[in-house]
Amino acid sequence: MQTKKMASNNERVNPQVQSQTLRRKKIMKYSLYAAAFVVFQTIVITAIALTVMRIKNPKFRLRNTVVEDIVYSSNTSTTSFGMRIHAEVTVENTNFGNFSFENSTVTFAYGGNTVGEVFIARARARARSTRKIDVMVDVSSNNVSSNSNLGSDLNSGRLMLTSHGRLNGRVQVMKLIKKRKSAQMNCTMGVNLMEREIDDLNCD
Repeated sequence: MQTKKMASNNERVNPQVQSQTLRRKKIMKYSLYAAAFVVFQTIVITAIALTVMRIKNPKFRLRNTVVEDIVYSSNTSTTSFGMRIHAEVTVENTNFGNFSFENSTVTFAYGGNTVGEVFIARARARARSTRKIDVMVDVSSNNVSSNSNLGSDLNSGRLMLTSHGRLNGRVQVMKLIKKRKSAQMNCTMGVNLMEREIDDLNCD
């Protein structure tokens, strides 16, 4: 009789034990889900912080230059040059937000003397894209010092010019983050007077 009574008590306890076991399993499962979600969120936030929210200075470059109307003289009495340069100015924006820049000027120089300028109107380079601007500038040696090496350079048939510029603006990411940034242009170019072309253009 006693054995049967104990068996009967076990039968009444077992459903409670099973219920508690199931509850513990559910709690553990939900805890794992919650932990996995937290880890996933952390990875997403870190990835966004390292990519989307990392704002860099855009790149300001000179590309696809074409020279025309070259005139020059290297006589002892007259040492001068003049030309017209067609070029493509590019603003490469690698950020995940638009770069809106202000009016600016690109200066062309020979031996540290300004020989030409071109105006860059304010505009916008879209996120992860390159803005292309066609420009035309008349370059002449009117402001070149008489003590320069212009005569010997003209006699060699090759001139070295530089171009400099700076774009000041603002990068805006997802309408939440706005940060002031600037883009610098520093280019050198070799003008082949005989071939009437630019044969060596480098921008850093």
